[in-house]
Amino acid sequence: MLKKIGIYAKKSHPEVEQITMFAAQRLASAGIDVLIEDGLAEQIGQVNGFAGEDIPSQADMILVLGGDGTLISVARQIGDRQVPIVGVNLGQLGFLTEITREELPEMLDKLIAGDYKVSERMMIDAFIHRGDQIVGKYTVLNDAVINKGALARIIDMETYVDGRHLSTYKADGLIISTPTGSTGYSLAAGGPIIYPEINSLLITPICPHMLTNRPVVVWSRSIIEIEVKFQEDVVFFTADGQVGHKLLPGDRVEVRRSETRTRLVSSPSREYFQILRTKLSWGER
Repeated sequence: MLKKIGIYAKKSHPEVEQITMFAAQRLASAGIDVLIEDGLAEQIGQVNGFAGEDIPSQADMILVLGGDGTLISVARQIGDRQVPIVGVNLGQLGFLTEITREELPEMLDKLIAGDYKVSERMMIDAFIHRGDQIVGKYTVLNDAVINKGALARIIDMETYVDGRHLSTYKADGLIISTPTGSTGYSLAAGGPIIYPEINSLLITPICPHMLTNRPVVVWSRSIIEIEVKFQEDVVFFTADGQVGHKLLPGDRVEVRRSETRTRLVSSPSREYFQILRTKLSWGER
């Protein structure tokens, strides 16, 4: 039985105050303690907010009101605590925030009754090696990306899988994504859609110089290493498109499956393929 539920939200949404108060009051009326992230609590006029980084260690579940980007940010805060996340999209249906505003009352009733299912999503750990030091470590849900700056030239990325040479990609960048992230930046770069519970990693070049360079799917336990070769250009590493690190020539990026997983509460009214059909307008003319 749920005793405490944390609430995070996209605070800039025009309806966030009304929706947050509705959810908090409905949960509190069922005897569930509600832990509201402090910035959001201040916005709705409550004085008993909680620091965002402290909520995952206290809550049995997290309610995220916003879009996929908001959920991804919260997933990083949760880290290895693996608290289940309920994603409610305040705009259109999301790939991760599967529940619409209209479905929120029904979803809250199901949470209170314990009538819900949880889907486990693989995450990846990305390490930035500079010489003998690790200068950055990130645990991400969607993707790890190497990308050139706006005025930089094509960069060379010597890529290895489990110590075996895959290719030297000459491209604008390289995306290493989880199956969950296959519907994100990788999809826009021409990568395939991978069912989220398949254990795999996806390597997708961004605007490759050689048109024969295609996305490659490898086993989830593979270790992917990329040595970045460039001169004086600006090259960045980004995690989930939200946080990042400037790379230097010769830096090596290592990506491997994380022991941490994100647990998402599934929508009671639709399944994954229905989400794909809706989001990508499949079947429409």
